[in-house]
Order: sequence, then structure tokens, then C-alpha cells
Amino acid sequence: MSLLVVGLSHRSAPVSVLERASLSADAQSKLLHDTLAAEPAAEAAVLATCNRIELYADVDKFHAGVAELSTLLAQHSGVGLEELTPYLYVHYEDRAVHHLFSVACGLDSMVVGEGQILGQIKDTLALGQELHTAGRLLNDLFQQALRVGKRAHSETGIDRAGQSLVTFGLEQLASGAPVEQWAKGKRALVIGAGSMSSLAAATLARTGIDEVVVANRTHARAERLVEILGESGTAARAVAMADVARELTRVDIAVSCTGATGLVLTGEAVAHAVGESLTEPVQAPPAGSAAAMGCPVDFPGTAAAGAAMAGFGVVDGALRADGAAAATPGGDTDSLELHGSWAENTERRITRERRDIPVPAGPVRLALLDLAMPRDIDAAAHRVPGVRLVDIESLAEASADAPMAADVDQVRSIVSDEVAAFGAAQRAAHITPTVVALRAMAAEVVAGEVARLEGRLPGLDDKQRSEVTQTVRRVVDKLLHAPTVRIKQLAAEPGGAGYADALRTLFDLDPDTVAAVSRADLNDADVKNRGRS
Repeated sequence: MSLLVVGLSHRSAPVSVLERASLSADAQSKLLHDTLAAEPAAEAAVLATCNRIELYADVDKFHAGVAELSTLLAQHSGVGLEELTPYLYVHYEDRAVHHLFSVACGLDSMVVGEGQILGQIKDTLALGQELHTAGRLLNDLFQQALRVGKRAHSETGIDRAGQSLVTFGLEQLASGAPVEQWAKGKRALVIGAGSMSSLAAATLARTGIDEVVVANRTHARAERLVEILGESGTAARAVAMADVARELTRVDIAVSCTGATGLVLTGEAVAHAVGESLTEPVQAPPAGSAAAMGCPVDFPGTAAAGAAMAGFGVVDGALRADGAAAATPGGDTDSLELHGSWAENTERRITRERRDIPVPAGPVRLALLDLAMPRDIDAAAHRVPGVRLVDIESLAEASADAPMAADVDQVRSIVSDEVAAFGAAQRAAHITPTVVALRAMAAEVVAGEVARLEGRLPGLDDKQRSEVTQTVRRVVDKLLHAPTVRIKQLAAEPGGAGYADALRTLFDLDPDTVAAVSRADLNDADVKNRGRS
């Protein structure tokens, strides 16, 4: 196994960079195809959410793999490599497995323990299977990550350590008041009808809000969400996107999470809705920013991720199999800085870029929650009197100082155990084709000797011939049993990969036979895993 992950997330990069580096669905597919076409990569998968872009690959060369994956991320995200590089992190082999399992458990999310990341990991696996870029290693890895995440949620109280991003955002808007009390008597506008917007609408409905208005580019999707809300007893109606400005003047809360490439709500539109003017002009992000990597209007399979666990390292460094620090990924640098940022540097950089979240001096007339990446709502809305805006960036800042739950330590322990088990299983699987080839060779030897014996003893009847054949087979099986069992055990231990080579050398096994067994095994695994999705 030579698993490599290169990526950036809310832990390593400011929101402004994540917005520009977002990947559309088409860009993800092209990135996977180009990664597979690159020489160092044999498999590839991309995990792209509102808060992270990570490229996973099975590579045969570490340094070339890091350079190639970094370049491909830059090319497909539209952010130059020199600008993107300081925000990238690198994980290799067991550390890459540890990282993905931690992500799956919600340990690396904005809101610790949020479960929506599991759906995004499932989408990542499904895309890799659909495009045939995920082979045995990545199929096994992502299937196991899903199981580890589910185990963490079922065996621990990690759910209590954090909340969904929607709930956390509403609590920030409520400024310390109970959300149910704060939302009572209010009306809300939900812009978008994807998975995150649907979650926002359902969460608002549970607070007992008076009415939910849903606006979406595809009106049928909005109608479907309204129907679901109605079944729960919540007053709801659907409107066209063209009616958003009018509806904004009638509601108290607006939640937006769409796949728009530009702003959905400008600062001027927000100011008009509350009958105010901007107190200070703020330059809006470019209208031509990249398409959202999550929270889409028309792609219900994706969802927003949650926010960061304080103290969880951004980069563990690129590690060799023996745990020592790896050499520099880039050929012209003396540190990992070219292809990954150290945690302390990242924390200092993000701290410098943080801004205080303005709170209106008077009553809040319009509360805005922007869960999109890139952002849907102009940051200039912060400057409108009577408006409170909470977005992904402010949620990350607010959650940075959130207290850690004791359950996090238990989840970390689960992750560590599962990483060790996954590594042992992968190492054991590596030797299986060699053991199968050895037994196939032994079977050929038995068949040849039995045939030779029949030529020398033509008078054997069927019963005698069967007994002789079974005896020879039992002798061979008994001789091979203990060595093959022991070698599988040894191969599962760290550093056990060399046992397969030793077995092939000792028994002079045909490399083509071993390779044929590996290919057949891989095809069977691919069919089985695609059947699960």
C-alpha cells in the first residue's frame, strides 16, 4: 500500500482560498481521470465538500506523487500552484488512513462529531466506482472509513460533542438564547433545496417557526421540500428564485446554500430588504468564482461539512512506513513547506486573518445564515444596520474555542485501533496472491505425480486410485498449512511486505501466475464493491 493524500481544508486555508479552489462535479471527474493518467497514480478518489478538497491516490513514488497531485489540484481548482501550495497538507500510508478515518468520525469537522461527512465519503466512493478510478485499495479504504464513522457514532457520544452545522449556525444567530425561543413567531426563507438546505428547513421546522418559504432554481424540488415540511405540520410554500428579493422583505430569517457561481444575495439587496443602506462599501467576491463543491441546489447527494476540532493537527508530515520523517516532497526545497503547511504556521496565518463578527447595536431585523461555499451572501451584509450574518467563516471562528467532549478521546482510540487493523489487513492481503499461486503450483505437482503413478501401476481400480490421490493431496496440504498460516500472520505485521518476495523466491513461483491471481482478485473485489453502492 502506498496511499497518498494531498489536500486543503478549513483547518489549513482561509475561506477565501477554499471558495476559489472549489470543484464542480465536472471538475471532480476530470481531476480523477487526469490523476489516473498521471504516471505515479494507479487509483484515485476526490473528497470535495464545502470545507475541504482532498485527492487520494495509490502511488508508486512518494515525491513524484506529491508533486503531481499538488499540480493537478492547482490546475483543476483554478488557483495557481504557488498560491495554493502553502495551504496544502500531505499524509502518506498509515497517516493517510488515520486522516480519512478521523474525517469520517467528524473529528476534523467544523462542528466536532457531525455526521453529514459520512454521506460525502459515500458519494466520493460512488464516484470513484462509477468512473473506475477506485481500485482495491481505495474501495477497501473508503468502505472501511464508512464503517469506522458509523462505529464512532454508535459506540460513543461523539454526537454530543458537536451539532449539525445548521443547528450551530442558528445558535450563533440566536446569540445565546434558546433557538426554539428565539425562532418562535418568526418566518424563514430557505434558498436552495439540496441536502443542506433541506436540513436547514427541517431544523427550522423543529424549532416551531411559523412559516418556511423555499426558493429554488428547480421549482419541482422546492415543491417537494414544501410537501415534506407540510407532512410534519409546518406551514410552508415554494417560490421562484426571482421572488427571493420580495420574500426577503417579509421574513425574519434567511438561510442560503446553493450551487450558484456568484452571489445570491448582494449587500444592496439585503439593505433594501430592511429599508437601510450600507454603512460602508465592501467589495464583493468575484461573480465568476468557481462552482460550489458542496451544498448544491440540484445535487442532493452532497451536503455541507462541519467545523474544526481545536488542537487536531493539520499536518502530521509525510511519513515513511517506519514512521520516520520523509524527505522533502519537492526536489528544490529543504522542508515540507512546498507541499504542506505546518500546523503552527497555519494557525498563526488564520488567526491574523480573523475578523470580529459585527453584531447590530439595535434589534436584529433580519438574521442571515450562509452555508454555501463559495458564499451565497455578500459579506457587505455585515455592514447593514439591523442585519446579523453568520457564514462558514464565522462558524469556524466561533467553534474554534468550543469545549472538547470526553467522547473525542474515545473516538480517537477507535480510529487508532481501526488504522492498525486496516494496515494489517492490507499487508495480509498483499501476500494472498502469492499463497494462492503456491498452492496452485502444489496442486499441479500432485496432479503430475498421480498421472505418472497411474502409468506405472495401470492395474489400480478407481477406489485405489482415489485413495492414493487423496493421500498425496493430504500430505502436501499438511506440509503447506503451517508455513502459509504463519506467513500470513507475519505479513500482517509492520514490515511484513517482504515475506511475499521471500516466498516467491524460495518456491521459484512464476511472477505471471501471481500477477494473474492478483488481477482476478481485484476484478472480483471491484464487482462486489460496486454492488454495494
